[in-house]
Amino acid sequence: MDNQQNTPIVNAPAEPVAEVMSVKDWLITQLIMLIPCVNFIMMFVWAFGSNQNPNKANYFKAYLIIYAVLAVISTIFGALFGGWIASIIASTM
Repeated sequence: MDNQQNTPIVNAPAEPVAEVMSVKDWLITQLIMLIPCVNFIMMFVWAFGSNQNPNKANYFKAYLIIYAVLAVISTIFGALFGGWIASIIASTM
């Protein structure tokens, strides 16, 4: 027991730590998201691009999931509302 050294144990991360995105990077990202049609394409590029910051990639993957869920909900409500309007129009004829 006397031969043991008191050296701290350091747990190295399994993956390299991602670089922190600066405010400038996020501002440019948000400005690009304001451009119609380009924003939709860039969401896929940033979510699934190979050279992207993992934080940015995860953010846009989550954004696409929310986007898909809202599209499904909107489609369901649109179909229900359309059916309701169609039934009102059919009943008045």
